[in-house]
Amino acid sequence: MKHAALACAAASLMMSSRMHPLETRAEPEDDPLLAATAAVEEIRAGFTEYRTGADATIAELRATINGLETRMNRPGGGGSGPVEITIERRAFSNFLRLGEQRMDAEEVRALIVGDDTKGGYLAPAEFQAEVIKGIVEISPIRQAVRVGSTSAGSVILPKLTGRPTASWVGEDEERDETTMTYGQLEIPVHELACYIDVSNRLLEDSAINVESEVASEVAQEFALKEGSAFSNGDGAKKPVGLQKVPGIIEVVNGHATNLNADKLISLMYAMPAVYRNNGSWLMNGTTLGLVRTMKDGQGNYIWQPGLQAGQPSTLLGRPVIEDPTMPDIANGTFPIMYGDFSKAYRIYDRVGMSILRDPYTQATKGLVRFHARRRVGGGPVLIEALRKLKMAA
Repeated sequence: MKHAALACAAASLMMSSRMHPLETRAEPEDDPLLAATAAVEEIRAGFTEYRTGADATIAELRATINGLETRMNRPGGGGSGPVEITIERRAFSNFLRLGEQRMDAEEVRALIVGDDTKGGYLAPAEFQAEVIKGIVEISPIRQAVRVGSTSAGSVILPKLTGRPTASWVGEDEERDETTMTYGQLEIPVHELACYIDVSNRLLEDSAINVESEVASEVAQEFALKEGSAFSNGDGAKKPVGLQKVPGIIEVVNGHATNLNADKLISLMYAMPAVYRNNGSWLMNGTTLGLVRTMKDGQGNYIWQPGLQAGQPSTLLGRPVIEDPTMPDIANGTFPIMYGDFSKAYRIYDRVGMSILRDPYTQATKGLVRFHARRRVGGGPVLIEALRKLKMAA
């Protein structure tokens, strides 16, 4: 019975296997070579597409550059200048030429952003930089001293007025107190103003750069006034000039009218080395002409011209600054100064310069008046870095 049951079960299993065959795991159909070939083809297709787009972009840029070069090479194209003009500069140029009433609303809004609270409009940054550059080239004092900017009515600088004092002491002796004291040095910012008249014909002539003309005239006016004040100002509504600074140590020339070469050496070495090694000479052209004829004991000129382009001429090895506001050689005058002017004197420019257009005052003469104003301050900060030569017996 037992064997018969087993035989019956085996027969049933065989019948079931014929009706439902057993499933086995299939072998992988992926071929590594085919997969690598497909990846290479995909990369090749992507690179071809990228190369086509890049060639089109390069061709477009080349056409744009050729068009710009063609336009810049035309008369008046301004090949050396920028192609685009900012809305602020275009608005300011039209303000100078046409006035606010004849400007577009967009340009008026650009001017209102720079509206000056005291009348007029603040010149754009490009215009201010052009004017300041002219002042630096004309005013010799600015080339030697330290120049900064401020947005306040005056500049307060801390100044050391008392140094700590040390003393030798024994092992168990009481030490004295040593303190440092500080004071304040104020440099007020003064206002400088001028106006110029420009003809309507000049404003209407589109071939003339009105901005450059106005900037040039304003630069000349401001440079003359500033240079005179930085050198000889008395501090009344203007900076205190170098010649008016009190307390500068004097070296007597020994003769009322004839320069003494030995005294120039004494003048140079009458100050500490830290200032002397960075010092410069300050004198006018007449005095410089006399200095150039002076010789030492061996017959060599004590004045030496610059050996390379851009190098300053030197007197006793130090640069010479020609300032036309310095006095001539005469009895009792101080025609020559020597010192480290970058440490001795400071100039502070008030941020911003305003231009006011007045088309009515000079209308009967066919002129438009432009009022310009800016604020600048200057004053001594370290007089121990200066020395001056006095013409006296």
